[in-house]
Amino acid sequence: MTGMQVEFSENTPNPLDILEAMFTANEWPFERSDEEEIVVETTGGWCDYRMFFAWREDLHALYFTCSFDMRIPRDKRVGVVELLAMINEKMWLGHFDLGPDDGAPTFRHTLPTRGVTCFSVEQLEDLMDIALAECERFYPAFQFHLWGGHDPGQAIQAALLDCKGEA
Repeated sequence: MTGMQVEFSENTPNPLDILEAMFTANEWPFERSDEEEIVVETTGGWCDYRMFFAWREDLHALYFTCSFDMRIPRDKRVGVVELLAMINEKMWLGHFDLGPDDGAPTFRHTLPTRGVTCFSVEQLEDLMDIALAECERFYPAFQFHLWGGHDPGQAIQAALLDCKGEA
């Protein structure tokens, strides 16, 4: 995601205008339903991700989610909730939860912006980069738990295993 070049007015008050310019410049398909919401999809190393941004000027906040292209069966959600708690303990920014309708694992973060007069492309790139990196980092834990049959502790331990050297 790094290296995006977008030209915009430094006085752009709505961060979604900057995001729209970024997505247009990089030819990413997006949908902007109104002045307060924008959605973009991107492909990661493990799956596709759907990023949703909502701007609330009255709250001075930018709400952001990044959802996995994965559905958690209802009978497996209890174990996934335990896994999410373990994952969230390792997070520094944002958190994961399950989408209420489809059970998709979702990274969420709200950026308070009171006193911020403008956004930079770099700030928004960082938000997306962090979310995608965390989604990619923890995707295997969901796979180990759901399809590999590992308990949540084993799943997260296996997903975060650091390999040394080359095979």
